[in-house]
Amino acid sequence: MAIKTSGGGAAAKPPGEKKRQTVQVGALLPGIVEPTLAARGLGQMSLIADWPAIVGADVARYAQPMQIQWPPRGARQDPAATAPATLVLRIDPAFALEAQHAAPMIVQRVNAHLGWRCIGRIAFRQGPLAPRRAPHRAPPAPSDAARQQAAALAAPIADEELRLALARLGARAIDREARLRRRERF
Repeated sequence: MAIKTSGGGAAAKPPGEKKRQTVQVGALLPGIVEPTLAARGLGQMSLIADWPAIVGADVARYAQPMQIQWPPRGARQDPAATAPATLVLRIDPAFALEAQHAAPMIVQRVNAHLGWRCIGRIAFRQGPLAPRRAPHRAPPAPSDAARQQAAALAAPIADEELRLALARLGARAIDREARLRRRERF
């Protein structure tokens, strides 16, 4: 029995079988993270992800959102008629007093971010904060010598976009290799 192949020599798929598509990991995260956050009363992943932008870097250094405690709802489903929720923040103990003074500002900014007045007060829980990752710093620009060497190596490539992209990549690789060699000497 002969196997049917496509033009490139690979086995052809049966006509009824769907083609698999690749998906970016970032597109899958909301489906994984949001149910976990919803269990803690945090309906939006952006409240956690954008916390430093919402309250400012100074407050974000010593306060992190833990959960939103929603009051029990009555028969009415009108958001304006319900009692406001409580935002529970984990606070670095050294900044507890400062956090109490910043509470009205935090409530205002969180409500502005969420788009309605859902938070009425803040409860503080003192304890260690989860470590925050340092922002990714941009790699140094490649040297002129590395750019020229990479451009010369990529010159035979006909497609201009590909040639320029490979020249940029090559220049960074050449400089990185030179930095590693300098470190090994010392």
